[in-house]
Amino acid sequence: MLTICIILIVLLALDLLFTLALRCRKGHRKWEVLKKYRYAHRGYHDKPVVPENSLPAFRRAIERGFGAELDVHLLKDGTLAVFHDSDLKRCANVEGEIEDLTLDELKQLRLEGTDEQIPTFDEVLALFEHETPLIIELKTARGNHMALAKAVCERLDSYQGEFCIESFDPFALIDVKKLRPEICRGQLSMNFEKDKAGQPWYKRFIAGNLLLNFLTVPDFIAYKFEDRSSCCLRSCVRVWGAQEVDWTIRTKEDLLACEAAGGIPIFERFDPEV
Repeated sequence: MLTICIILIVLLALDLLFTLALRCRKGHRKWEVLKKYRYAHRGYHDKPVVPENSLPAFRRAIERGFGAELDVHLLKDGTLAVFHDSDLKRCANVEGEIEDLTLDELKQLRLEGTDEQIPTFDEVLALFEHETPLIIELKTARGNHMALAKAVCERLDSYQGEFCIESFDPFALIDVKKLRPEICRGQLSMNFEKDKAGQPWYKRFIAGNLLLNFLTVPDFIAYKFEDRSSCCLRSCVRVWGAQEVDWTIRTKEDLLACEAAGGIPIFERFDPEV
């Protein structure tokens, strides 16, 4: 009997520690505005005519009354650029990484075989100010999480639009928490066991199960829609009151399921109003 009691106590203690590790911040005032919108993934793009993360894609989102999700990188000259991959090949058809570019070099490139340039963060903010909200993803590289977080936070100090910040990199969120604790921030995640991407098992386990939340204390969890049954995500929402954001939704059926469960959708490749 004593052995059973000890085992139960240990299990309860582990469960408590696990729950505490998932800590989130509940009820950020920005949700009054941010929850009213659906968010176009990398803008409301329409390939091959309207590339992702392009100014036309962002204009289309605004015209349709959608918010937008976008990705921000820090160039070597300190410029903030809106682009998804570090590798330039897929979207700009050149070799190299975006972090190695200057602004002048960036503007020589074209997106996905069109005449569209890669926009700067300033150019995108100018479109959205006093318009629809933004979900801003920090794309860290080579340990630049503090430099990127600092540059983005400083730029947003004078921005009059609505926004929140997210990242897969918990260290970037820790930096945002230190620099601008009032900013609505979110942890991006997914079931990394399905897409191991060369990561060691313990990193996949920690990231997929949101076990650094006690350090980042996110306001929302942006989780891959197909993996939304994750017990850790469900605990963040039910126990800690975190807002759920689901990515990337590609059908009307999934969008309605997301919203029915209280989630905020990040969508692409369809018209959510049809």
